[in-house]
Amino acid sequence: MMDIHDLTRSLTQRNDSKIVMLVADGLGGLPLQSGGQTELETAVTPHLDQLARRGVQGLSIPVLPGISPGSGPGHLGLFGYDPLRYVIGRGALEATGIGFELQNGDVAVRCNFCTLDQQGHIVDRRAGRIPTSESTELVYRLREIKLPSIEVFVEPVKEHRFVVVFRGEGLDGNVEDTDPQQTGVPPLEPKAMDSSSQKTAQAAKQFLDQARTILANEEKANFHTMRGFAAKPNLPSYEEVYGLRAAAIAVYPMYKGLARLVGMTVAGSPTTLDDQMDLMAKHWNEYDFFFVHFKYTDSTGEDG
Repeated sequence: MMDIHDLTRSLTQRNDSKIVMLVADGLGGLPLQSGGQTELETAVTPHLDQLARRGVQGLSIPVLPGISPGSGPGHLGLFGYDPLRYVIGRGALEATGIGFELQNGDVAVRCNFCTLDQQGHIVDRRAGRIPTSESTELVYRLREIKLPSIEVFVEPVKEHRFVVVFRGEGLDGNVEDTDPQQTGVPPLEPKAMDSSSQKTAQAAKQFLDQARTILANEEKANFHTMRGFAAKPNLPSYEEVYGLRAAAIAVYPMYKGLARLVGMTVAGSPTTLDDQMDLMAKHWNEYDFFFVHFKYTDSTGEDG
């Protein structure tokens, strides 16, 4: 059976077409009341309506029927890569998104500052989405953590998120998350899912123990969870597979990271949709494919 990317390479033909993939992350929703309208059915959307009349609509299954993917594999599927063949952990996406150059053998972890009560139970999984300026100071304090035989990098990302990278011999990324995905319970212990990841799980536990002491007196961000343990992946580039010079215009680091991993050029540092449109206009003649990721539909929904 021919590999889908080999087939794509054989069919690719150069032309002057432009492709814009605009992802309004988390835009889908459910009615607030049974039988009512969704957010999109309620909203006034003349431009989307016009595009729908002129274009073609359809559904995409990014992985397989019945599987609800996270942001990483979901977007990888949108890009045309099989998420079951190219498995990318969240930590690798986050690290690459902030420009951290992962090396073979590194394990990257996406971390969230959180708030614990006096019983050690999580009351806020995102520490009130503390401002980046505050979380960056806390990240610098966590750089005090030292582990035997392992080099540790701690880098700020955005708001409550930061990245930890473990570098050393004998590390692997098959470790369970410590975020229980709910409040009112304590964080989980990092647990290796295979023998090759035991050293990573132990390093994570030691890191968490030291972090608990360093952050103990903080009002909001008095602890953190660790998610998406991941080693560096190896993917063919977008231009190699599809013959397209591709640019990514995204706000959040994780999506920039995914774009970098597939060989897209990350354009600028936008913060609003207007910034993103200006960047696309500026680089219109330089690229064939534009991945424009709009995150605020998703983060707004997550906050209710």
